[in-house]
Amino acid sequence: MNQKSNLAAVIAYITWIGFFIALVIGDKNDDFTRMHLNQALVLNIAGIAAGVIAIIPLIGTIAGGIIEIAVWVLDIMGIVRAATWRMDPLPFVGGFRLI
Repeated sequence: MNQKSNLAAVIAYITWIGFFIALVIGDKNDDFTRMHLNQALVLNIAGIAAGVIAIIPLIGTIAGGIIEIAVWVLDIMGIVRAATWRMDPLPFVGGFRLI
C-alpha cells in the first residue's frame, strides 16, 4: 500500500467520475485499493437502483429516498475508512464482490 493506493481508494467513493479516475490511477493488484473500488462500485449501482425505484409514485419515492440516504452515509463511511487505511467492510455492501 502506498499514498497512490490511498488516494485512489478515497476518490473511488466520489461519484462515478471519481470511481473511473480511481480505476485508472489505482493499482488493481493492491488488495486495499481493490476492496474500496469494489465497495464504491456496489454503492454506485445501489444509487442508480434507488433512482429507478424513486420513479414509482409515493412508496417508491420514499423507498428510493431512504436508499439514497443510506448510500450517502455508506459513501462517507467508506471515505473515512479509506482515508484512515482501514480495510473493514462496509455494512450491507461489504459482502458483495464485483471486482
